Amino acid sequence: MLQNIRIVLVGTSHTGNIGSVARAMKTMGLTNLYLVNPLVKPDSQASSLAAGASDVIGDAKIVDSLDEAIAGCSLVVGTSARSRSLPWPMLDARECGVKSVEEGQQAPVALVFGRERVGLTNEELQKCHYHVAIQANPEYSSLNLAMAVQIIAYEVRMAWLQAQEQASPQPQYAESPYPLVDDLERFYQHMEQMMLNSGFIREANPGQVVSKLRRLYTRARPERDELNILRGMLSSFEKRKNEKKEDDVS
Repeated sequence: MLQNIRIVLVGTSHTGNIGSVARAMKTMGLTNLYLVNPLVKPDSQASSLAAGASDVIGDAKIVDSLDEAIAGCSLVVGTSARSRSLPWPMLDARECGVKSVEEGQQAPVALVFGRERVGLTNEELQKCHYHVAIQANPEYSSLNLAMAVQIIAYEVRMAWLQAQEQASPQPQYAESPYPLVDDLERFYQHMEQMMLNSGFIREANPGQVVSKLRRLYTRARPERDELNILRGMLSSFEKRKNEKKEDDVS
């Protein structure tokens, strides 16, 4: 199951941090590393700081966008150290570990970490189902990238070990799995296009409507069958509107 956990680093600027992250991952049994548009590709410094985990770096997948890194995942969790203008469903580190292990039994899970100085953008965070914040000392909450990965990876391992000991039954959602992020993105695009076509929103000034609807469906977490119903509903509305246009023309 741990092979289904992806650690995703976005826009990393120091190769030493990549090496330290690889070491933090391997000590917890995680080896699936994605690097999204790193400013500098892994080098000898990264291998040196990996301290025996250079295989994690060697197998790392370097991609150009976050969409590529999370493709095929059913759960995406983004790290966020500060409140945003649009609040999002939140997890603490322990809850993140438990949820990652539960859903990692069925499909890949992406745990996304942002840039060393500025973290993840609002647009990137909106691609995540949940945000996770590490409950550090509020008077001094400065964690470097590898520290943050180590804490989350530790909680993933603890949740995995506990699941092994308890040999718990499959969770209910296994019978009706969650859709992959790729399918969700297509739904959002379909929904936005329908709102544009109907005049509900204007392309020049969509406001926060689309973002708030994304948050709504993220919070609701529709299952795959439910998402298919929503897509079918949009297609039905679209078909009916086109038929009405044809009738008006004739």
